[in-house]
Amino acid sequence: MRIFYYTFGCKVNQYETENVRELFNNKGYEETDDFTDAQICFINTCTVTSQSDSKCRQLIRKIRKANPECVIALAGCFPQAFSSQAEAMTECDIIVGTGNKTDVPDLCENYILNGERIIKIEEHKKNENFEKMTNIGISSKTRAYIKIQDGCDQYCTYCIIPFARGHIRSKPLNDIKEEVKQLVDSGHKEIILTGINLCCYGKDFKDSTRLIDAIETACLNDGEYRVRLGSIEPEMISDEDILRMSKLEKLCPHFHLSLQSGCDKTLKEMNRHYDSNEFMELCRKLRKHFPYCGITTDIMVGFPNESDDDFEKSRHFAEAVSFSDAHIFAYSRRPGTRADKFNGQVEKKVKHKRALVMAETCKVSKKNFLKNMIGKTVRVLFEKENSSEWHQGHSENYIVVRVKRNDKNLSLRRQLLNVKITDSDDEFCYGKLV
Repeated sequence: MRIFYYTFGCKVNQYETENVRELFNNKGYEETDDFTDAQICFINTCTVTSQSDSKCRQLIRKIRKANPECVIALAGCFPQAFSSQAEAMTECDIIVGTGNKTDVPDLCENYILNGERIIKIEEHKKNENFEKMTNIGISSKTRAYIKIQDGCDQYCTYCIIPFARGHIRSKPLNDIKEEVKQLVDSGHKEIILTGINLCCYGKDFKDSTRLIDAIETACLNDGEYRVRLGSIEPEMISDEDILRMSKLEKLCPHFHLSLQSGCDKTLKEMNRHYDSNEFMELCRKLRKHFPYCGITTDIMVGFPNESDDDFEKSRHFAEAVSFSDAHIFAYSRRPGTRADKFNGQVEKKVKHKRALVMAETCKVSKKNFLKNMIGKTVRVLFEKENSSEWHQGHSENYIVVRVKRNDKNLSLRRQLLNVKITDSDDEFCYGKLV
């Protein structure tokens, strides 16, 4: 039988879909990229925005119309957070939440045998266990993700995820070490540690284990590979953590710090647990211990009650930090969150304009960061060869580096090589192999 997979949302979702794929593979199933050719369609959902829910519904209707006989399994954050809406989607034969994805292959087989619709959405509870997942990874891929943490108890006023993902829970250190070994042995050169709120790793343990312990564990294995961190919360990185991280040769000097806003008033209304001064000080410390580290971020514009002055404060702060790259997005109302009920909702056209202005500010910062890399030698992991003119890959500090192709280096894919940067533009650095 053939399975079609579609994943909405974050890297955690991608990791979990990969786990479901491996479970199906172990049963002898095959993968297809064409849902009209599939006997089972697995849809892993995101519910960060109402738009993602809408796209999910559209896809499911499209699949059911084109392939009336297939089994549709819906999983993830949307059915967990909005179970009644998910159950009303009669096109779906199997519906599970965020805690039962590993059951999907068996549930599909049960449905095929019995023909009875299956709904399995279990409410998240305090002290629940981390759902055991260990991926071997796709051997053809250059990098692989490891989900080491799940859940969030921060309750930012704009975010539905704590209701979809439940409370904090963490993967044991021994499981992390073993999974890294499996992925490195299968040829992966970069391991990315990810989670719903990565910096909360270990808070559910009773032995004071923290994220830095997980990072050190991931770097312990032999072999040529490197470790990168997913998005981290600014208020949870201590001076001791930074010092210990700086001693890890395999750790990439790239930190994605989720800013959201550079205006303290807005940060407080978002229920973020830091202010702009604390964020700036963290950036200063990271740059002290990791020269030329990449600091990337997410910035939201148009949050309720964000005035023109508030936006300018946020923009000026982003300019002062000088991020190496930034993801800019407009606030989107999410039913079920506190911010959805706030007065002072910003008009759509104002949010769009602010997003463009913020993006332009961060574009200048990125261009300057790339320019400052000229003359330096970086370690590049080369990726899929899809250009006849360039080899391309990412450096440790997460800049995209291009090297001119020639007859002597037919393919550099999956190799970690030193490159001296000779030039840059708005998007890329260019260099020569050392």
